[in-house]
Amino acid sequence: MLAAGWAGAFPLVSGLGPHRSWGLCAAAGYLTAAVAVLVLPRRWARAGSVAVALLGAVLVPLFVLVVGGQGQSEVAVIERSGELLLRHGTPYLAEPRTVAEYTPYLPGMALFGLPRALFGADGRLAEVAGDARLWCAAAFLACLAAAVLPTRQRRGRPGRLGRRRRLGRTAAVTAARTGVLPGALAVAALVASPVAALPLCVSGVDLPLTGLCVLALALAGRARPVAAGWALALACALKWTAWPAVAVVAALLAATTGRRAALRAAVTAVAGTAALVLPSTLRSPGPLLRQVFAFPTGRGDLPTPASSPLPGRLLADLGPAGWYAALALLLLAGAAVARSLVRRPPLDTRAAADRLALGLALAFLLAPAGRFGYLALPALLVLLPRLADLPRAPRPPLLPPLLPPRLPPFLLRLPRRPRLPRLPRPHTPRSNSPRPHTPQVVPAP
Repeated sequence: MLAAGWAGAFPLVSGLGPHRSWGLCAAAGYLTAAVAVLVLPRRWARAGSVAVALLGAVLVPLFVLVVGGQGQSEVAVIERSGELLLRHGTPYLAEPRTVAEYTPYLPGMALFGLPRALFGADGRLAEVAGDARLWCAAAFLACLAAAVLPTRQRRGRPGRLGRRRRLGRTAAVTAARTGVLPGALAVAALVASPVAALPLCVSGVDLPLTGLCVLALALAGRARPVAAGWALALACALKWTAWPAVAVVAALLAATTGRRAALRAAVTAVAGTAALVLPSTLRSPGPLLRQVFAFPTGRGDLPTPASSPLPGRLLADLGPAGWYAALALLLLAGAAVARSLVRRPPLDTRAAADRLALGLALAFLLAPAGRFGYLALPALLVLLPRLADLPRAPRPPLLPPLLPPRLPPFLLRLPRRPRLPRLPRPHTPRSNSPRPHTPQVVPAP
């Protein structure tokens, strides 16, 4: 009911057509899902309500918006950047004249616009297949599936099949008792939630970034530093707001796997990001700096449309002094989060996701220019580990073993000497009769 009320408010308060269309469809879908929980049997209530919410809040509005050609301006920006990247080798215009001609993303985001450049706009089918929202949603779902679903087990002997089935049933019973959803159902519930359904249908620009950050945290929890580094490299090549995730993943690996693993993940992330971003940077360094860094922070030639009344934006509206004050608060918040990573590093995937969500939420709140929609990324980072059982890294022992492990077993367990019982002292009763006198014999001279 809360999700239905949230979606139903968009047709009343939002001035954007795609948001109003999504709100109408999603409100009906969430109300139907609430009724399905009461009508369906208890065994199928959870899966049925999630399926109804997914249909009403994601599939139906996405089909209506994509076929009707409605969407936020970010969709057209991504598709134009893909065409520019394919033709000129850079996704940035040299001299943009309007806000719609700016590309406030790193070159990796232009990859989602390449299908539009390849398929073109000849026919309705080509327009639908080249829509950037579909490819952003596909990348988001693939990352969530790889992060939540367990890894494939090795093939074993036929005798182990029964044990695996028993373990699967045990995991299902544990998930039912603790409230943790299975992998596929958790992904479906997260996608059907308003924090993911709205951006997926109207823009989809932040979803690949969110999925890659979640995947990097999950891979770090599985003690796979190189794979986590590559996921971070792809995320950092999309938007520079993903760069704090490198520090969080490195802190998680250093606390659970070792400093070498953290260094390998960080080096892989930095090298992969440089390989993806450097070609476009060398080709057009000026437009990249102006459109990617200056424009989103409110220091570009044109004012940014990100003007939600957040604390950083309110300070920046006071003038140059307020802008520098917002920047100082942003740096102080970043330093506080970095200090917490050093002094109290996260020890599992959920703690790392919460720490990254905290840092990004502070950054979005204190940035000189921001939107309420940016807070969907921290919300997803908080919700996903609680909906599904993400992997946790093994914790190292607190104290090293006292004896080396190569000693014989009989030396590792020395037998203790048995303690004998303490016997009572014998008691001699006292007599009241005087002691007999013994005469002394004096030798004769």
